[in-house]
Amino acid sequence: MTTAPSPHPTLPAMLLACAALATCGNPDATDTADAPDPADAAVAAMSLEAYSAAIQTLSSDEFEGRAPSTAGEELTVNYLVEQFQAAGLEPGNGDSFFQSVPLVALTEQGTPRLTVRAPQASLSYSWPDEFVAWTRRVVENESISDSEMVFVGYGVVAPEYGWNDYEGVDAAGKTVIMLVNDPGFATQDDALFRGNAMTYYGRWTYKFEEAARQGAAGAIVVHEEAAAGYPWAVVSGGWTGPQFDQAGEDGNMDRVQVEGWVQTDVAREIFAASGFDYDALAQAATRPDFQAVPLGAAASVAVSFDIQRSESKNVLALLPGSERPDELIIYTAHWDHFGVGDETLEDPIFNGAFDNATGTAGLIELARAFAALPERPARSVLFLAVTAEEQGLLGSAYYAANPVYPTASTVATINIDGVNVDGPMNDITIVGMGASELDDYLEAAAGRVGRVLRPDPEPEKGFYYRSDHFSFAKVGVPSIYTDSGIDHVEHGEEWTLARRADYTSNRYHKVTDEFDPEWDLTGALDDLELMFRVGYRLVTSDDWPNWREGNEFRGIRDGDLGGAGGG
Repeated sequence: MTTAPSPHPTLPAMLLACAALATCGNPDATDTADAPDPADAAVAAMSLEAYSAAIQTLSSDEFEGRAPSTAGEELTVNYLVEQFQAAGLEPGNGDSFFQSVPLVALTEQGTPRLTVRAPQASLSYSWPDEFVAWTRRVVENESISDSEMVFVGYGVVAPEYGWNDYEGVDAAGKTVIMLVNDPGFATQDDALFRGNAMTYYGRWTYKFEEAARQGAAGAIVVHEEAAAGYPWAVVSGGWTGPQFDQAGEDGNMDRVQVEGWVQTDVAREIFAASGFDYDALAQAATRPDFQAVPLGAAASVAVSFDIQRSESKNVLALLPGSERPDELIIYTAHWDHFGVGDETLEDPIFNGAFDNATGTAGLIELARAFAALPERPARSVLFLAVTAEEQGLLGSAYYAANPVYPTASTVATINIDGVNVDGPMNDITIVGMGASELDDYLEAAAGRVGRVLRPDPEPEKGFYYRSDHFSFAKVGVPSIYTDSGIDHVEHGEEWTLARRADYTSNRYHKVTDEFDPEWDLTGALDDLELMFRVGYRLVTSDDWPNWREGNEFRGIRDGDLGGAGGG
């Protein structure tokens, strides 16, 4: 990369729609209205049959649940390279289709117990039915012993909201116990944080990070299903296999010694044995004047791990631009899932058909569409299938920290994590709607086919912070992440929301997430077409969409573009 971009203003959604139709303000419109649209021909290259076949292949038992650093990974990444090559794409990392991602996997040995010595009782809890615990430190053995327990509310330090749950308490060497999500969710008060919509402060990842900054020895999050957005089975299933991470130079010794979750009933019992009412303290934690409460109890738990260092792979396939190849957009999807679980079970394979074989197969179809364009677009298109998303966005975070193409030259990212399998919708959901000007591009594309944009119907679940676009947002690249709409053309909203709830309860992060021949994938192709048209507009223009004014990532982007010579 040698040419740095200069920012350009984006067009309003109405003008984008007009430009797409090639009729607005064009004196020659009558002469060109009947000219074939190259985008239409490209969209026609996407195949329902090929898309379905790719999902079935990626989610087959043969691919063993696509866990990083396994035989299932090798099958997956080699299959993706074959498909990208067949579509006519080039290696995206020099002469290679791969970017190596160093990982460390810690696999818990045995079944630890959490014991709590409280003023009124001594308590003991079983793993993984009542609690789960692990360490991010790259050590074989870690523990806390008689660590003083302190309830720190939501475990949040947020100056912009006038909030500090750690004010007046020294957490060093102690075990903090805290609630998941934000006070705004608990109260449904729009004046608290973002009301029902989760902020990053509500994510468990943030809470463990903040506990480490406070010097805590242990950090425990209380699982409440509504506030977390998923049942306990997701927690116990997600933390009982190999836990992948990136190991810092110090072996992650800056993290707390032990992190974990407990069931709500466990927290109630601990609080009661300490002389406190859990519900009353949880209610008090929703007020900005909340003060952390020492429980007078002490926690002990020891965890042991087998440590395996390995390398996984991001897959990069490139369609080089014809005029400004140094400028590019990136389509992302994670190829990984949870691999093989308890092999004593009849079906131990986490096939991950919806999550995220549908998105990974979508990358292939988008690649086929762009490769089918009669002429190469001005800008480049990178198709990036990342590893270890299920382990904390590790593959995309590694790329964002070690970009093959500078973030200042990256126009936008479009993330695909689970594609509509329920058939045509009247709408399409933008997770984090209102964050960037990319909304305008999707609005124009959706308007062509009579669809409307809808904000996330479940903002309390924090989906904006749970997929790979977030890694790019944190380094300033405008990123858009869509979800299936909820207004089904035939069945309406109630039916669609019931389908979503059924998936979350019965298949999300479970071995039951398998390909269903009854899926209606026409809706998936509808959504992929919208994603294609957004990307096509970007790579055939000189637009540089930005974050909206007031967004927390805009300053990073403005710095990138300003430093590149733009204003």
